[in-house]
Amino acid sequence: MQPAVWILLALVVVTTGVGLVWRARNGAVRDVQTDSDGALLTSSDLGAELGPRATLLQFSSAFCAPCRAARVVLSDVAGMVDGVAHVEIDAESHLDLVRRLDVMRTPTVFVLDPHGRIVKRASGAPRKADVLAALGAALPAAPGVRDG
Repeated sequence: MQPAVWILLALVVVTTGVGLVWRARNGAVRDVQTDSDGALLTSSDLGAELGPRATLLQFSSAFCAPCRAARVVLSDVAGMVDGVAHVEIDAESHLDLVRRLDVMRTPTVFVLDPHGRIVKRASGAPRKADVLAALGAALPAAPGVRDG
């Protein structure tokens, strides 16, 4: 085979690998490594009250289609789990918070404990089951889930 064919084949393999990795990580909820200070987000940072059990914090932008899907999932979860609030923030209007939390894309979702400490994070639109699992792992004593 000619060198150009080998180069093309190598590019296809590399881009397929990158695409599969991106797909696997997109919307995946992961643990957050925090420093010893345990920086907290307050209701004044968010412009809304924290949930008594947890808060689902979503960074969105105006023309972001995955943000709309994330909004539906997070609103559903907040309606199903007692004491969980969903707060959506426009990333463009809160650049200081975007920089502080290292938000690189929208949607980015954070799961906050009742004190405002970030315990989980997802870049991309998370699945409902993943959000529920993140809440379960972050708040093992959380009250039951309502059907709805």
